[in-house]
Amino acid sequence: MKNKLSFISIFTLCIALSLTACGVKQASTTDSKNTQTEAGSEESGKSDSRLDDLYQQENQLFADHADVWNKAFGMMNKSDADPNGNYADYLAGTVESNKNSFTDDELKTLNEDIETIRKIEEQIAELENKNTSSDDNKKDSSNASSIFSDFSGEDFDGNKVDDSLFSGNAVTVVNFWFTGCKPCVAELSKLNELNDAIKSMGGEVVGINTETFDGNKTAIKEATPVLESQGVKYRNLSIDSSSAAGKYASEIMAFPTTILVDRNGNIVGEPMLGGIDNKDNYDALMKQIQSVIDADSTNK
Repeated sequence: MKNKLSFISIFTLCIALSLTACGVKQASTTDSKNTQTEAGSEESGKSDSRLDDLYQQENQLFADHADVWNKAFGMMNKSDADPNGNYADYLAGTVESNKNSFTDDELKTLNEDIETIRKIEEQIAELENKNTSSDDNKKDSSNASSIFSDFSGEDFDGNKVDDSLFSGNAVTVVNFWFTGCKPCVAELSKLNELNDAIKSMGGEVVGINTETFDGNKTAIKEATPVLESQGVKYRNLSIDSSSAAGKYASEIMAFPTTILVDRNGNIVGEPMLGGIDNKDNYDALMKQIQSVIDADSTNK
């Protein structure tokens, strides 16, 4: 499993083609500014196109069997994830350790999908190995700026929000979710408790509903009563789908996914894969939060 995050939304694939959580991987993209020659650009574009196609093949499997995969995603735990491990092995391990929770038909579907994913991953690895040097250059470039460095959006009441959101907090917990995601909704009240708990520590929880991109009023109208029913008081935001943060969020394929952002707008640590209504996930997230707050205090 790659040590990067870039999930394609299962939900969006199901309804429009955009965790809990599944694997951690990143589709390659090419920045034309970094292309040295026209021939190099064309070759890189072909490679990226092929990679995107392979990722879409995996994503389509999740979309075709969304019910059983959402069930599996709900059982995944961040502590089980090896960022340097094999993606298919990670999925297989999760299914195997929870096999009693699935019917025979569900296990058959999951295992068949995993073997298909294993073959796809072999092709992805081959392409990525060919692009190692190019990927390293892009990584250096991407590290120079944060996806939240020029952040902007609106809360569901229409109030403007910018990157001062992050600079004003020692840590910001950003939760990506969507309204039709049962594990997402199940953790909302716990996220509200978390927001209350970390306020005095200089922290804040912020929700980004991926259906509400670009100020989608219908999606906001649908999400608002769900938040109210769970007693949510923390801010939920609509962001521009074409922004760096929007592109990051639109590539998430497993929900809910939660990340920590420091005062400078940098993502800190690994994403939390799965709902924090799971005690192990909650405890792991709190440990990460405390670590970011401690680092912020030291750097002052």
